[in-house]
Amino acid sequence: MLTDHYPQIRGLILDMDGVLWHDSEPIGNLPDIFAAINSMGLQVTFATNNATKSVSEFLHKLASFGVQVEPEQVVTSADASLRYISKHYSPASRVFVLGSDSLRNLVDKNGFTVLDEDEPAAADVVLVALDTHINYKKLGNAGLLIRGGAEFIATNTDATYPTPRGLMPGAGTIVAAVAAASGHEPLVIGKPQPTMFEQAMEWMGTQPFETLCIGDRLETDILGGQNAACPTALVLSGVSTFEQAQVWQPQPTIIAKDLSSLLND
Repeated sequence: MLTDHYPQIRGLILDMDGVLWHDSEPIGNLPDIFAAINSMGLQVTFATNNATKSVSEFLHKLASFGVQVEPEQVVTSADASLRYISKHYSPASRVFVLGSDSLRNLVDKNGFTVLDEDEPAAADVVLVALDTHINYKKLGNAGLLIRGGAEFIATNTDATYPTPRGLMPGAGTIVAAVAAASGHEPLVIGKPQPTMFEQAMEWMGTQPFETLCIGDRLETDILGGQNAACPTALVLSGVSTFEQAQVWQPQPTIIAKDLSSLLND
């Protein structure tokens, strides 16, 4: 078992896509996996770069797979981005969103003005995430607003995300297009920045050396955990491969086939 090999570990920070599921298909028997986590006395939080869903939507998805958790256990790049905007901008500041309806609703609920997609004159912030309805007009408006002085914020820069069909374009694909259109690079809030990991550890009450960060992508999950000074575990059920992990520096603390193997082998 994991705690036999690493007895100092008291808490886990789990990525979701590629670790717990591929789109609507779970990876392994999730109720059994979380029963094993509970039997080891480990605390668990979730840190995801997926900004297309709200925390309540993630809770519903987890529950549909037989896993019950509290809202405070889920940290998303969308929530982390809104915390940054709330800290640095006054209420009613104008935000142009490239992202899902859930993200637009989150911006609105936090008291900011969500700009219409039709030729907004000016903005304080351009917030970019995965937008499955992206088009030329949206890209053009985002580029013009950033050139006009709006701050360019990206929830994350994941170039792809895993689905049962294979890798599909992620937020990073859209962020790269906006960067090219605007001539500016974004402030990135999500992984591999350590912010989300620090928030998760604060909730669990663990120190970095006691916290294992688990993910399927080297350049976000693993690098983010390393940036937060935590041990890391790469699971090979998502994006990054064993061959890529072998040349990654510094290497993940653990490499496992999937989350179940990580916990039980």
